Amino acid sequence: MELFSAKNVSKSFVNHKALGNVSISVPEKSIYGLLGPNGAGKTTLLRIINQITAPDTGELFFKGRRLNPGDIHRIGYMPEERGLYKKMKVGEQALYFGRLKGLDKKTAMKRLKYWFEKFEIQSWWDKKVEELSKGMQQKVQFIITILHEPEMLIFDEPFSGFDPINTNLLKNEVTALRDRGATIIFSTHNMSSVEELCDHITLIDNSRVIINGEINSIRQKFKLDIYRVGFQGEAEKLNDLLSSNYQVLNLTSTPGGHTARIKLHNKSTDNVLLNMLLPHFHITSFTEEIPGMNDIFIDLVNKQKGPGNQ
Repeated sequence: MELFSAKNVSKSFVNHKALGNVSISVPEKSIYGLLGPNGAGKTTLLRIINQITAPDTGELFFKGRRLNPGDIHRIGYMPEERGLYKKMKVGEQALYFGRLKGLDKKTAMKRLKYWFEKFEIQSWWDKKVEELSKGMQQKVQFIITILHEPEMLIFDEPFSGFDPINTNLLKNEVTALRDRGATIIFSTHNMSSVEELCDHITLIDNSRVIINGEINSIRQKFKLDIYRVGFQGEAEKLNDLLSSNYQVLNLTSTPGGHTARIKLHNKSTDNVLLNMLLPHFHITSFTEEIPGMNDIFIDLVNKQKGPGNQ
């Protein structure tokens, strides 16, 4: 079921088209990745969703009806450029933002106590924001974003400034929020995080949608029919055994055996390949190479640039 959608959204600034007829559909209780190189238009779209700026054309829908100003309390937004007041104390500021999002003081304090204890940052309560590292400020911003328990959360580069331990901590919390019913739009350059967290993605480049869909379906769509085969036996026989429907891309050998990357041509199948190899070799592994989102991302963006501009 769809929680949010944008239909044919366009936005231009002086001498710059930020978005051109961009449409996305975000399923309920999912983590939706919004990808693209710098300047692609991702942050502009996020700001439009959060009603910081308005589209020139297009429509936005939330829970099947047009997005309206009252929906702002149903959305939590953590921008890439953080919005904390440097001279203000952490606890005072967190409480202030909670009240802005409609929480009464008692509820806000109860939730802040829970999150400050969970993140083990109780000692930061009376510190000024400027005294904290970038990663520490990120934790505070994250708490402020989710404090009012919105139905939809928007994170723009949420892991920027985090070490691996705190990145993993935040990933676990994002997943837990989804499991508790939140819908999350998540913009990042970190493709490993995309594969680990996202259910669906949209890739934007030069203000336009290049591809969107369920992440595993996209990876399957871009596979190249290449198999990685581990085997033991006389490696020299491999090329002689294979017909023209198979191409050995490379072959590596170790004392324990060999690994070949084999590409299938002319709609050949993995079963036929395996049956050709089994009588002659001891097969130790046989796996299809499915491209990662990082390779797909680079390939699609380079194709948009054209051969002369890569």
